[in-house]
Amino acid sequence: MEELFIYNVLVRWGHVLFGIVWIGLLYYFNFVQTEYVKVADPDAKSDVMKKLAPNALWWFRWAAFFTFLTGLVLLYFLQVLATTEIVLGSIMGTLMMLNVWGIIWRNQKIVIGLKEGDAVAAGAKAGLASRTNTLFSLPMLYFMISSAHSPVKSYFMGTPATGTDPGYLGLDFLIICAVIALIELNAIYGKMYPVIASVRGVITSSLVLTVVFSGLVFYI
Repeated sequence: MEELFIYNVLVRWGHVLFGIVWIGLLYYFNFVQTEYVKVADPDAKSDVMKKLAPNALWWFRWAAFFTFLTGLVLLYFLQVLATTEIVLGSIMGTLMMLNVWGIIWRNQKIVIGLKEGDAVAAGAKAGLASRTNTLFSLPMLYFMISSAHSPVKSYFMGTPATGTDPGYLGLDFLIICAVIALIELNAIYGKMYPVIASVRGVITSSLVLTVVFSGLVFYI
């Protein structure tokens, strides 16, 4: 029993640690590096792409993978209580990880010169997926934290869901999943809309999405 407790704590610690690295680098790419590259001199931009970006992308993609992996261990092997918030946070987190490996990294390899292809088109695809992950990040983090620490949840929702009554698949859950699906489909097949194109826009949009999603969970 004590060994299981220690294992649980270590996996949770690892999940938070990897998550900090991942989301920190996500914000670095979106709020710092991308904005710098837009105004940098050609030589400086080239230096970033050859020396800085490959190293940062290595930490970024593996932090995403191990955040997902430790989260999977918590959910399926340690049987963390699957409340509505945990399920929604996990859905967004999983999509974000898949975006990292399936869209961002695949296209960034072209941008930084590790693979042949249209660098402009690849950069646009990677940029859209990265902005989408930034959009998802605040509601995802909110749900992960509120699932265990929100006094508002205990007031409005009562006791947490049990194994026989998971507490999801309600109207709120289905609406939020539909919105998440539409956002993800845009990341794969769509375009960069003005509401997420700028740093201010994507931060504002992410905050609004968090408020809307949390309102749906607590009031529907």
